[in-house]
Amino acid sequence: MNTVLSRANSLFAFSLSVMAALTFGCFITTAFKDRSIPVDIRVSKVMIKNVDDFTGPRERSDLGFVTFDVSANLQPIFDWNVKELFLYLTAEYSTKSNALNQVVLWDKIVLRGDNTKLNLRDVKSKYFFFDDGNGLRSNKNITLTLSWNVVPNAGILPLVMGSGHKSLAFPESYETAKSY
Repeated sequence: MNTVLSRANSLFAFSLSVMAALTFGCFITTAFKDRSIPVDIRVSKVMIKNVDDFTGPRERSDLGFVTFDVSANLQPIFDWNVKELFLYLTAEYSTKSNALNQVVLWDKIVLRGDNTKLNLRDVKSKYFFFDDGNGLRSNKNITLTLSWNVVPNAGILPLVMGSGHKSLAFPESYETAKSY
């Protein structure tokens, strides 16, 4: 009736229950922490080109180039339950064909123990800033926002937006030079 396997199973199930309760207790200590910090975003250069779009039927699309500076102190976000941060800079804008467009321009993973002072100067977009048409030229309200996902040791993955953003306008005319 009380074999060794039965006792081992009971001990194992009890141990798992205790570990689950401890993990939940650890998670709850940081679940409601505010992880938003001030972010300073500056734009030093904005350029736009009209290039061939090889994904569609022989149309041309706008390709934007943005050079930016980002500074933030990420230290207040890190605590014992944060394994890493996934940072990304997005551009949000509206066009005649789409009410909301969101494009990721740059990203970075910051591990625990890395330098938490983010101080980037003259960074170019890591990813192409394509619009599916000609919605970037003369667009006066493009907003750059730094956001991050907190990757915890235990718990949920919160999505947090920084408390600073930068609005910029794209030029009225296209660049014709080959270099960026």
